[in-house]
Amino acid sequence: MPEQSREERLAAAFVELADTLVDDFDVISFLQLLATRCVDLLDVPAAGVILSTPEGGSLEASGSDEHSGRLEQLGVEWGEGPGLDCFRSGRVVDGTLLANGSPHGGPHARWPRFAPHALQTGFASVTATPLRLRGLTIGALSLFLERPEPLPGAQLGLAQALARLATIGILQQRAVHRQSVVVGQLETALRSRVVIEQAKGALSHRHRISVDEAFTLLRQYARSQRRRLTEVAEEVVDGTADPPLPPSPPLPRAGTAD
Repeated sequence: MPEQSREERLAAAFVELADTLVDDFDVISFLQLLATRCVDLLDVPAAGVILSTPEGGSLEASGSDEHSGRLEQLGVEWGEGPGLDCFRSGRVVDGTLLANGSPHGGPHARWPRFAPHALQTGFASVTATPLRLRGLTIGALSLFLERPEPLPGAQLGLAQALARLATIGILQQRAVHRQSVVVGQLETALRSRVVIEQAKGALSHRHRISVDEAFTLLRQYARSQRRRLTEVAEEVVDGTADPPLPPSPPLPRAGTAD
């Protein structure tokens, strides 16, 4: 089979990054795919990605290989690095040199743990671009270079296009997932309501009480058993549970004064 041209690999990458609406979607695998495709299409030896969770409480990290993935994870743990700066600002961190004496703001002072570790890994510079759509930034893509120079403009433009496409795919997948969760919750609530209504009708018929009295009986029984109302209602409907009526108050004895 002939080797694919760069244009064919680029088209395949765009298709892969757009295809997030699958049942077995895994965000870490997707981030690794983004990083790997950047290495394949750009003149960089490694790439890393960080992504905020939907709730925004934590960050996922991955990379094109073990070293870049570990470097991004350490940056998250240390709370420093070009990827985090890019994510926090929503702007490109362009061609930041990692060596001491850099004219780009002294990375060793800004990233006292990340910069030395990146140098030891073999990287001399990094360019980070945000995973951003309109005003929303959900992560950052870091491109590591072994030479102390910024990423060429054309390659940065392609990296930004890949990051934008990945962002759209991730946000689309999250929106569909949220919709699915909401629909599932509504369906569960509807089923619960139906079975509770059925249980009320069954108790009303069995004990010859009103529907309101049946609901009170069902609720009190569930509380006394420390169980969910829907669970008890299901058992009432299928006949495996029959909450008893509360004992009647004693009748007044004959001759007792009011």
